[in-house]
Amino acid sequence: MDATLRDLLDTLGLIPTDKLQPLSGGDIAAVYALTTRQGQVVIKHDDSARLLGEAEGLRALKGAGTSLVIPEVLGETMGWLVIESLDTQPANTQSSVALGEGLRELHGVIGDAHGWHQDNACGRTPQPNSPLADGRAFQRERRLLPLTQACYQQGLLNGALCRRVEHQAEQLETWLPDSPASLIHGDLWSGNVLTTTRGPALIDPAVYRHYPDVDLAMLTLFGSPGAPFFDAYWNGDKPTDWPRREALFQLYPLLNHLLLFGSEYRSAVERCVAVLEAVES
Repeated sequence: MDATLRDLLDTLGLIPTDKLQPLSGGDIAAVYALTTRQGQVVIKHDDSARLLGEAEGLRALKGAGTSLVIPEVLGETMGWLVIESLDTQPANTQSSVALGEGLRELHGVIGDAHGWHQDNACGRTPQPNSPLADGRAFQRERRLLPLTQACYQQGLLNGALCRRVEHQAEQLETWLPDSPASLIHGDLWSGNVLTTTRGPALIDPAVYRHYPDVDLAMLTLFGSPGAPFFDAYWNGDKPTDWPRREALFQLYPLLNHLLLFGSEYRSAVERCVAVLEAVES
C-alpha cells in the first residue's frame, strides 16, 4: 500500500484488513474499496487538486441538508481521498420519486451569483467558476465558449460547427430567462446516482451554482430517470420549453466528452445544436 495512503488511514484511525479492491466506474480517477476493522470505506486516487474539489463538493452537498444521501468525507491528502462506503440496492419507483424530491430540495438552495468561489474540474477538464451575476453570461463565458474553443484547437470541431455553437451561446439572452443560482451537483449522469438502503445518493460532484437544468439535462444525456422522477421534481410545474433547455444544457457535457474521449461525441454535439437552431428558426 502507498505510504501516503497508509499514513492517512493511520491518521483517521482506520486499520486495513485486506488489500485495495478496484471498483468499476472510475473513468478518470482510480477507485477502490477497502475493508478495515472499522468497516468498509471507498478510496480514490487522482490529481490532488481534483480530489480537493470533489471533497469540497461533497461537503457542500451534505451541508445543504436535503433528504439526499451524500457520503461523508473522512479525509484527503496528496492525491488520496477516503469517503464513506454506501450500501446500495436496486432502484425502483419509490427511489426515483425520492431522487426527484431530493434534487428539488437541493436546487432550492440559492446563492448570490452563478459560479463557485473556486475553480474545480469536470472529469479531467478544468472547470472555471469565477462568479457572474447573470446565468446566461455564465453559461456562455464559463462553459460553452471555453470548451468550444478547446475542442476547435484540438481539431475536434471544424470551423463551421464551432461557429454554430458560438452563435447559440451568443443568443441566450433572446430566449432564456435569467435564473436564481441554484446549488447543483454539476456532473449528474446516471453513474453518479446510487440507490442506497438510506435513500438516493449522489457521488462524484463538480459543484457550483447555476441553472437547475444542468443536473436534469445531464440525467437524460445517457438515458432517463423516468416519469416518476420528473413528476416528483417538477411537481406540476414543468417548463414549457424543456426540450430547448435540455438541448442547451447538454451541450457543455457533450463538448466535455468530445474533448476527453474524442470524435465519437461530435455528432451528438451537432444534434443538440440542430435542436436549438430548429427552435430558433
